[in-house]
Amino acid sequence: MNYQRLEAIDIMNEWGAAGIPFLFVIDFEMKAIKLYRTNMALPNDVAFNFSSKTILPAINNLHNNITLSKFPVSKSEYEIAFTEVQRQIFAGNSFLVNLTFASRIEINLTLREIYQKCNAKYKLLIDNEFVVFSPETFVTITNGVIASYPMKGTISADITDAASKILASAKETAEHNTIVDLIRNDLSIIASNVKVNRFRYIDRISTNYGDLLQVSSEITGILPHNYNASIGTLLFSLLPAGSVTGAPKQRTIEIVRNVEGQERGYYTGVCGYFDGKNLDSAVMIRFIENRNNHLWFRSGGGITCNSVCNDEYNELIQKVYVPIV
Repeated sequence: MNYQRLEAIDIMNEWGAAGIPFLFVIDFEMKAIKLYRTNMALPNDVAFNFSSKTILPAINNLHNNITLSKFPVSKSEYEIAFTEVQRQIFAGNSFLVNLTFASRIEINLTLREIYQKCNAKYKLLIDNEFVVFSPETFVTITNGVIASYPMKGTISADITDAASKILASAKETAEHNTIVDLIRNDLSIIASNVKVNRFRYIDRISTNYGDLLQVSSEITGILPHNYNASIGTLLFSLLPAGSVTGAPKQRTIEIVRNVEGQERGYYTGVCGYFDGKNLDSAVMIRFIENRNNHLWFRSGGGITCNSVCNDEYNELIQKVYVPIV
């Protein structure tokens, strides 16, 4: 069953106050929220594997030869959207816009097999609908401390001096600074003593096409003592996630809706697990969905005034991968 935004907030607040553990899956538009109490049996088509909690389906004997073919949006179609995004940026309507597209893929695995075989910090399966294998934390809550880990900046680890190059890039630095500032402002709405603890650290991610380096920061704040009773209200006040929209957030969302031409659905929404006290959650990037018996992989990146169309188009394609090695 899917819930609307206000109904979902009320249910999450009620379960939070009662200390009831639950899984939540919130779409980007916040119109079709899925909620599951995890002290009850989950539907057979739902499975998740987070750093804090795992509910796995039965593991099959999987073959090792993975084939993945990509059929991305054309360069010309991407360039039209990219040009409009930069026009909006130079007009002063946004500093940063996260532009995404769906690439049709062909892979010799089912969604359930992808879920079972891939290696990621956060995995979620709604079988026959979509699978997520996300490296990006949205927020965690541990003993009243909320932390966010915006991820902005990706480079192939095969490039010589890749880490030094991405950290020295003026474009990547400006993009990351914008998102860190946005997330810090978002957390300040609901938390006190908000601060950046780690700035632009690098994680390595292994994929079927080789390793990637991705840049993140850590921002923390202190929640009110009774945060459990308003867990839904707190989370929805932070949505949609700043790292997959841009800044300023509300005006940038309008630009995204116009240039992408379709709703994102669950892609770039958030999913998470509340254990009755603490919470772990992810931004649903690295996302494959089943539409009319075809598989589509959604990907994209942040566009700034310094972005180069060809580089951004190649990054969109580079992010179409499965973390299976």
